[in-house]
Amino acid sequence: MLLGLWLDQPLWAIFAVLALLFGVLGVILYGLSHLRRTRPMMRRLGAGMVPTYFTALATLLALLTGFVANDAWERERAASRALQAERADALALYDLSLASASDMRNIRSALAAYLDAVIEREWPRMSEGGYAPEAGAGLRRLLETVSDPKITTEAGAPTHAALLSAAMALRGDRGERLALSQTASDGTKWLTLLILAALTLVALGLVHTEHPAAQATVLTTFSLAMVTTLGLIALHERPFDGPLAMSAEPLVIARAAVVAPAP
Repeated sequence: MLLGLWLDQPLWAIFAVLALLFGVLGVILYGLSHLRRTRPMMRRLGAGMVPTYFTALATLLALLTGFVANDAWERERAASRALQAERADALALYDLSLASASDMRNIRSALAAYLDAVIEREWPRMSEGGYAPEAGAGLRRLLETVSDPKITTEAGAPTHAALLSAAMALRGDRGERLALSQTASDGTKWLTLLILAALTLVALGLVHTEHPAAQATVLTTFSLAMVTTLGLIALHERPFDGPLAMSAEPLVIARAAVVAPAP
């Protein structure tokens, strides 16, 4: 729930929340290291420690960060491929309807109605993992139109088979797009990542307890690096929602081609 609330924020707020978390932790570590009452305890904890003792934490953090980043980018790439495939199959269906010797204006009309429903009704609901029944109904009408047995008689079996193949591919593209939009973000991986980042920050702070300037520099530099990295990963966590959500432009282009006057 907290992860979803964070990812729903605007661009500046996503980075601000991370900066606040790491900033507060860094200030606490620095204060504990140099306040009169807590300084002896922090120095005892850090006594004899050298940076190489904490390479295990840094390695785990790097590996998990790479895993989370790859997962986010792979989901975005899959969404982009599904969207481009839906556009390509819609245009293929349109081109086949024009190439046929018979009149297939009813197929083009059903295709245009389906694309209208996706762009105007379904796309806005995908940010919340929803879908539009109107788009599903439009797709069923398109499939019913393409499945008409008369097409085999008028255009030939090969043309009818190609039309059916394009229509079924379009159905599969929509299913994949909706599946990607409905996939919930895994909060456990983000929680683990934040815990590892916090532990690494604590380790860096303990190593430099006797050198205030160096400690402040290390805490600040590491915090800025983590805020930048985690913020950029979070922007790509949900391909159809958030500040960098994918647009329906490819389908808008396909719709424009479908409704354009046939040559």
